[in-house]
Amino acid sequence: MARPTPLLGAFLLLLAVVMASACGFRLRGDASLPFRTVFISGGQGTPLYPELARRLRGDAGARLVEAADQAEAIIEVAMFNFDKQVLTISGGGRVREFLLTLRIVFRVHDGKGGEWLKSGEISIKRDFSFNDSQALAKEAEERALVQTMYTDALDQIMRRLASARRPGA
Repeated sequence: MARPTPLLGAFLLLLAVVMASACGFRLRGDASLPFRTVFISGGQGTPLYPELARRLRGDAGARLVEAADQAEAIIEVAMFNFDKQVLTISGGGRVREFLLTLRIVFRVHDGKGGEWLKSGEISIKRDFSFNDSQALAKEAEERALVQTMYTDALDQIMRRLASARRPGA
């Protein structure tokens, strides 16, 4: 069987780039928020809070303030819930699958009755199989899955924040 030449590989790569750009594909850039100062109300002590604060400061360029009355927008995390449930059990009574659920309810307002973004819910569910004989590997898989769920939730929050509109506009 003939080996592909480096020139053919370069041509195929160039072709893929041209095809991707022709269909409108572009890399997701930093979130651009319609407000400059923000206060996060609720969610402290959750795994979500530090990463949300980091993304707001870094990616979005917003300034986090210490008090709600100093903020142009207040992100109010009304609910943060992570749940792990048994999904299926084998005939021998051993757990075979788990269901992981992450629910976040939040809204963005100005503290004066105006809504930047109405209350919305983000719900992410993942199921994974479990095997006692591979307990360490499955625990690592679960941790990775949970981290992916948090990342997905934060991506959704940032997209929703970017779509927020100034109250009264």
